[in-house]
Amino acid sequence: MKNLLALLLVSAFAMAPAVAEEKKPETKKICVDVQGKDGKPVIDPKTKKPKQDCKEVKVHKKHEGTKPEDVKKK
Repeated sequence: MKNLLALLLVSAFAMAPAVAEEKKPETKKICVDVQGKDGKPVIDPKTKKPKQDCKEVKVHKKHEGTKPEDVKKK
């Protein structure tokens, strides 16, 4: 019984690192200039540069497909 309990305990700790190493989704940062009501970019008074609104966006991989064979229309 002790051997079975020890085996379960060891296997639980052996599986923990495999679960912790999940891949994080690939992201990239997208920044867009903030515009005022008149349509002109808003200038930050401290840096004298346009204010930007930034977001982290997931990058989706595009899968290449194969063209279907010529199909005769009925």
